[in-house]
Amino acid sequence: MIDLQRDGDVFVLRLDAGENRFGPDFLGAVEGALDTVAKADGPRALVTVGTGKFFSNGLDLEWLGANGDRFEEYLGRVNGLYARLLELPAPTVAAVNGHAFAGGGMLALAHDFAVMRADRGYFCLPEVDLGMSFTPGMNALITARLSAATAHEAMITGRRYTAEQAIAAGIVRSAAAEAEVLPAAVELAASLAGKDGKTVGKIRRDMYRATLAALHGPALG
Repeated sequence: MIDLQRDGDVFVLRLDAGENRFGPDFLGAVEGALDTVAKADGPRALVTVGTGKFFSNGLDLEWLGANGDRFEEYLGRVNGLYARLLELPAPTVAAVNGHAFAGGGMLALAHDFAVMRADRGYFCLPEVDLGMSFTPGMNALITARLSAATAHEAMITGRRYTAEQAIAAGIVRSAAAEAEVLPAAVELAASLAGKDGKTVGKIRRDMYRATLAALHGPALG
């Protein structure tokens, strides 16, 4: 489902569960991996990457359909995952190897930087086309990490951004060929790993104080 390996100063968290939707077991595995990174000694940074054509497609709608009575609890846990990344005492880079849709797009935004696959990497917040709105925490994350114009377009239109368009919109930092996405992300993460993790975490907590309050607050407002 997931695999966490340390390569020098860089932890590589590989999501390997098909579309990498956020089912409870998947969330538990990722939470455990983040615990490992947070508690590690020495210089460190985190790279998160998917497999195949998917970085992540976000919420597990099939599980939600069978567990509607746990909707608010589930959304709170997803919001908590984004908060964990913002609070992580280490620099973070998303290696967007393919589709980063809906909650998966927000997962990428919760990282410090993102490198996207040039030919078939896509970012999309399609909630408007699914008849869904955003939790207060998700809204706060998106509007904190993107410019007002980009957040408005992405959320209101459900636009699917290519890597080139995502760079222009400030969604991702750079693009790379399929085989180079992960190496480029690891190289960027390694260049940041020497930053003091506690200081990085403190800067983020201060910078995103309102966002974190929303993510830690009631999931449905």
